[in-house]
Amino acid sequence: MPVLLLAVVAIALVVSGISPTDRLTWLMEVLPVLIAAPLLIATRRSFPLTSLLYLLIAAHALILIYGGAYTYAHVPLGFWMEDWFGLSRNPYDKIGHFAQGFVPALVAREILLRGRYLNPRHRLMAGFLSGCVAMAVSAVYELIEWGAAVIMGQGADEFLGTQGYEWDTQSDMGFALLGALVALTLLSRWHDRQMARLAVKPV
Repeated sequence: MPVLLLAVVAIALVVSGISPTDRLTWLMEVLPVLIAAPLLIATRRSFPLTSLLYLLIAAHALILIYGGAYTYAHVPLGFWMEDWFGLSRNPYDKIGHFAQGFVPALVAREILLRGRYLNPRHRLMAGFLSGCVAMAVSAVYELIEWGAAVIMGQGADEFLGTQGYEWDTQSDMGFALLGALVALTLLSRWHDRQMARLAVKPV
């Protein structure tokens, strides 16, 4: 499955880069994909992840790629959601920030438990620390956005995607926290079963 997912993400990345709305914004939005993909390939044999995690990482990559192609404030799906729910702004960026908490929380959980950084019996502590890692990722991303705004000025508007919302940074982090809580609440048992199966397979 990882090979198929990698192919799908690679195709989406290439297509999105053919004629993005804003080339620099596209590059900044897809940069996490360009960093994560080689790392996942390099660690495929030494530390293979669960199929659940590979699937979620690929889904997160597609969210980033889709947002990068149009810039988050102009994604068609976001405009449809704006109409459906009677919103005052394109909400697609909140999907991205929800995923920014949802996926890293499970990545952190898998590393903590399978890497034996915690006693495997301490599931609650693993969940707490995984949520903290997800929030740290969100905070770092907001600092990167702040840095881009300082350096680029108005040129960073498409990357920031605030759309005039003064509490955008706080709401972004709130959606990341929500994503982490949902992932840890709904998927922890499934995640445990997958990690258990992976543990008995030869690497």
